[in-house]
Amino acid sequence: MSRYIFVIGGVLSGVGKGTATASIGRILKSFGYKVTAIKIDPYLNVDAGTMNPIEHGEVFVTEDGDETDQDIGIYERFLDENIYSDNYMTTGRVYLSVINRERKLEYNGKCVEVIPHIPEEVISRIEKVASKTKADFVLVEIGGTVGEYQNALFLEAARMMHLKNPKRVIFVLVSYLPIPEKLGEMKTKPTQQAARLLNEAGIQPDFILCRAKLPLDEPRKKKISTFCNLYEEDIISAPDVESIYEIPINFEKDKLGEKILKKFGLKPKKRNLKDWAKLVKIIKTAKKEVKIGIVGKYFTTGKFILTDSYISVIEAIKHASWYFKRKPVIDWLDSEKYEKKPSFLKELKNYDGIVVPGGFGKRGTEGKIKAISYVRKNKIPFLGLCFGLQLAIIEFARNVAKLKKANSTEIDPKTPYPVVDLMPEQLKNIQMSLYGGSMRLGAYPCKIKEKTLAYEAYFGKKKVKKPIVFERHRHRYEVNNEYREILEKKGLIFSGINPELNLVEIIELKNHPFFLATQFHPEFKSRPLSPHPLFKKFIERAIKNEKKKN
Repeated sequence: MSRYIFVIGGVLSGVGKGTATASIGRILKSFGYKVTAIKIDPYLNVDAGTMNPIEHGEVFVTEDGDETDQDIGIYERFLDENIYSDNYMTTGRVYLSVINRERKLEYNGKCVEVIPHIPEEVISRIEKVASKTKADFVLVEIGGTVGEYQNALFLEAARMMHLKNPKRVIFVLVSYLPIPEKLGEMKTKPTQQAARLLNEAGIQPDFILCRAKLPLDEPRKKKISTFCNLYEEDIISAPDVESIYEIPINFEKDKLGEKILKKFGLKPKKRNLKDWAKLVKIIKTAKKEVKIGIVGKYFTTGKFILTDSYISVIEAIKHASWYFKRKPVIDWLDSEKYEKKPSFLKELKNYDGIVVPGGFGKRGTEGKIKAISYVRKNKIPFLGLCFGLQLAIIEFARNVAKLKKANSTEIDPKTPYPVVDLMPEQLKNIQMSLYGGSMRLGAYPCKIKEKTLAYEAYFGKKKVKKPIVFERHRHRYEVNNEYREILEKKGLIFSGINPELNLVEIIELKNHPFFLATQFHPEFKSRPLSPHPLFKKFIERAIKNEKKKN
């Protein structure tokens, strides 16, 4: 008997539906209920894997290898549990399923129509998640903004579910209340319009979460209550906060969790937000800083700097910093400027640690390689992620193993020393133009070598019979095994190997405060209450580096 909570956005995109959904989930979980969350994206893309990260943000990879919207990562971090591919759907995925079923005559010769068959497919997918997870609550975030053509079919599915069983479905509208600078007054009209548009879709919101720069006041609350047909107590203030992890605590000031349960005729089984409250206290009171630079290229769009391309990396750095009661200070370093003017590399000395995250393509790579060379020589803690590992391999091959012009065949197909190359099956995918969902995706085993930094990070000093961890991947190119012996002789340590495919997963160096890179993405498994071991070790060494500098 799962209950369903649909979360819908109003007025503008990026209003915080994903965080609101995750926060509601965290509250209900703290009350003793089993919770899962679904993201619906109104794109014709089958998954998020082929989308530009500047336009759409980070591609988050699930344990079972689905390329999803970054909101799935937010759900995992707040709920502290894995979310799987069934919990993600796009318009493209839904239409593809319906068309494939029609081709197999599964509709028994009926005329297959957009309505009701598309909404029915959506409902089927939602109910499948409920059945599979046995969740008490299934939160469903509908992407986009109410009133858009693209998400109308998902709203129709939500309406149909409510019609079928009104006692098991409620609706939450997350809407924005602007405060025009010249007027200096919070305006409710856009939210009123959003509620009316939702009414036109046959849906009455049970709650409105009022996103704004400042807390909602009583006059505004009364106005929204009058014009949007809600009780005043069901209009929840959701002002900007310093950290997204404050949001569940903020919502509970208005007793949102209890109000949601009351709508379903339920009561809390327990109350346990203590760990979350403790985390928020650390976030708000940490004074000592740890300064981290991220060298990347997916930062800018016009005059604006966007960080969504690396959201999981940023959050993983924060989680590990808070573990040590440190305030993370993160700067975005554009790798292309190191190509144009290498003297800029000196700024890397201002940081306690440097991260080179994932990425694709040639642009900015030589700047990243220069940065890696600088931190290696100047003993600055370094963490490379996915593409960051591949570029660290190239840098070491060129400058230590003296394999001049060593490169990845992704960057230079004619390199004399292809230290990073395609596996045969990946070459076949590219030749056939099979790009979507064809990389090495999801969790793979990694065997950790004893007496290494990686082993220390994962297992400490204890002896482990099977030192194997499972980490998530999203890449097409691999370290070329033909060059492993020569690189190892020159001092590179291969501390993590995939035992099934004999592929390099982790590299590191001795006689360095922290020089470690992974072929996988450890950031995908970091949680605020349980930071990833490699990020913890990196921040620990970065703090030591900061103390040494002072």
